[in-house]
Amino acid sequence: MDSEKVIKRDGEYVLHTYNRNPIVLEKGHGLRAAGPEGQQYLDFTSGIGVNSLGYCDLDWAEAVSEQAHKLQHTSNLYYTAPCGKLAKKLCKRTGMSKVFFGNSGAEANEGAIKAARKYSVDHYRKDRTTVITLVNSFHGRTIATLTATGQEVFHNYFGPFNEGFLYAPAGDIEALEELVDRTTCAVMLELIQGEGGVMALDPDYVQAVRKLCDEKDLVLIVDEVQTGVGRTGTFLCCEHYNLKPDVVTLAKGLGGGLPIGAVLMNEKVAEGMGPGTHGSTFGGNPVVCAGANVVVDRMDQSFLANVNERAVQLRAGIAKLPHVKSISGIGLMVGIEFYDLKAADVLAACREAGLLVLTAKTRLRLLPPLTLSEHDVDMALEILSDVLGKMEPTAPKEQA
Repeated sequence: MDSEKVIKRDGEYVLHTYNRNPIVLEKGHGLRAAGPEGQQYLDFTSGIGVNSLGYCDLDWAEAVSEQAHKLQHTSNLYYTAPCGKLAKKLCKRTGMSKVFFGNSGAEANEGAIKAARKYSVDHYRKDRTTVITLVNSFHGRTIATLTATGQEVFHNYFGPFNEGFLYAPAGDIEALEELVDRTTCAVMLELIQGEGGVMALDPDYVQAVRKLCDEKDLVLIVDEVQTGVGRTGTFLCCEHYNLKPDVVTLAKGLGGGLPIGAVLMNEKVAEGMGPGTHGSTFGGNPVVCAGANVVVDRMDQSFLANVNERAVQLRAGIAKLPHVKSISGIGLMVGIEFYDLKAADVLAACREAGLLVLTAKTRLRLLPPLTLSEHDVDMALEILSDVLGKMEPTAPKEQA
């Protein structure tokens, strides 16, 4: 079926809660995607950070296919080997005690909030349930995680919202301390605010948050849905901050292209989550876990070394491009701020030139597959250079 028919059918039957790019993707391999008429794209989005090994990695595809031919689903009423294998690998890799599997980042964050409240109610009082998140954060689109999201733009239309959430400005430890009272049970943060513009938190602030949580016995939740599983050059972004949270959430890149969410907990939080406290019909699905096991196994020292080398190459190249004001993020989670261009206009021009990119607020956002090569980076920089070199300013250039 050609692109026009695919887009027309989608328009007739799919609820359009997304502003889709006007292209159809039919197949892909590595960092390359192709459309029905043979259109070719270099993909620096990886499905918004999901395709960590690129399109159709052979080992990943074979593991998923093999498991699908054996057993596709059982529910959590029974044991399966892929689920337990993945849980062991994640706990050993991160130093956490237990893991709960779900379907998405939003579901993982819901589980983290529940686990934090359970710990606090078990050890303190029934009204000790408030979770403090950061202004400009994004934690999901369910009602609870939407409430946890510290951006008013996402709060339109969907109230009334859940009680028990407050918001502190990122980087302001005094403001956070002022919000903590007898009802506070947890602090939840992203180390790099992805949807908030690819903005990394200051390390001193993060350590101050950890100290505050220790002093008040608050559960520290780190949302690594987008930053985790090698995206920043370490398995967890927490490693850049020398941080030991109480709960870490993962999703996106963990499944390598299939839906998964994970809530990793330390022993003190995990011990309160017994039978009946949480559940997910599809959580720990054997096919998804088979793929995730391949992803985690691939994240060895050599693999992460390439992530870091390509990140240095990419960032150095971007810094030399016209119109670029600043670069944010860590590793292969890259935000680009322009002096005098709109990120959405740059995205559209890149798409026409065969490079797929993203935006985050006013910044262009790059989340390439972690398997990218030196040549892939050179190709992306070449396209970006050509695109930016042809673009006329859309606003007066600011002074540096």
